[in-house]
Amino acid sequence: MVTVIDADGLRLGRMASIVAQRALAGEEIAIVNAEKAIVSGNRAHVLANYTTKRERGSREGGPFFPRRPDHIVKRTIRGMLPYKRERGIAAFKRIKTYVGVPVELAGMETETLESAHIDRLSSPRYITIGAISTNLGAKY
Repeated sequence: MVTVIDADGLRLGRMASIVAQRALAGEEIAIVNAEKAIVSGNRAHVLANYTTKRERGSREGGPFFPRRPDHIVKRTIRGMLPYKRERGIAAFKRIKTYVGVPVELAGMETETLESAHIDRLSSPRYITIGAISTNLGAKY
């Protein structure tokens, strides 16, 4: 059974750490509306950080950082997994991320993570993953 998590209004880091723990425990997770997840902080500062990550390295040798919102979310989760070890590889394969809600998951009940919700943010400064992706040049 797949657990469907709606990322709309969830903080990226908090959501990613919870999803990583649950995937390591053997749960299959699908994250929908990845472009609506948020990153807290000053807009200009966050965009500068992601631009730096994107431009680091070379085209041939990497490191490669994604542009698309679903790939950014999955890459953030990967950072919280032991992705070079067998159990981390298996956990990473159990996680799927989507922009919007795909047809096969449209009728399923979605779950939201209260501990990662935007309401718990003390500052009104944040930016969505969709806006970061657009700034990086993604066409999703």
